[in-house]
Amino acid sequence: MSATTQLFTAEQLLHMPDDGYRYELVEGVLIKMSPAGFDHGDVALTIGGLLWQYVRANKLGRVLAAETGFKLASDPDTVLAPDAAFIRQEEIDRVGRTKKFWPGAPDLAVEVMSPEDTLRKTEEKAKAWLAHGARMVWVVNPKQRTVSVYRPGKDVAVLTDTDALEGHEVVPGFRCDVKEIFS
Repeated sequence: MSATTQLFTAEQLLHMPDDGYRYELVEGVLIKMSPAGFDHGDVALTIGGLLWQYVRANKLGRVLAAETGFKLASDPDTVLAPDAAFIRQEEIDRVGRTKKFWPGAPDLAVEVMSPEDTLRKTEEKAKAWLAHGARMVWVVNPKQRTVSVYRPGKDVAVLTDTDALEGHEVVPGFRCDVKEIFS
């Protein structure tokens, strides 16, 4: 006899009481995420801040923080929360602002690897973002000081301290040195 797992909905996740943890929902299964460590939080805010500053100055859309959930699938529900995200203004105008989870993937999802994350796990998450409509994913690896850039139909580009991170057609004109993310 197999054990059954209680499946949750996005609506239940949205109304869960705050217990100090973040959660994601994968095919209805609640995934508990520990609070981020210092380095993770520092790197996530640095890259999110650089992106926010550029997007705001150029009126390209919105950059959202790690607590923002994106509902990628229904019945069973999947809700993921990247460390930072960008949604272009045209998409916000089309969908409108919402008090619930954003319906669909952001244009850009930024995932900062935690010490316990494996490359395989983060690669799978990047591919999940792309499969659900993200136009680009940046996977930031503080330990290796790299940023892996995932785009549909393109090879993964792994950038190091000597490279520049660009927004390509997703965040047109955005550019920063990778070393700036880790300084």
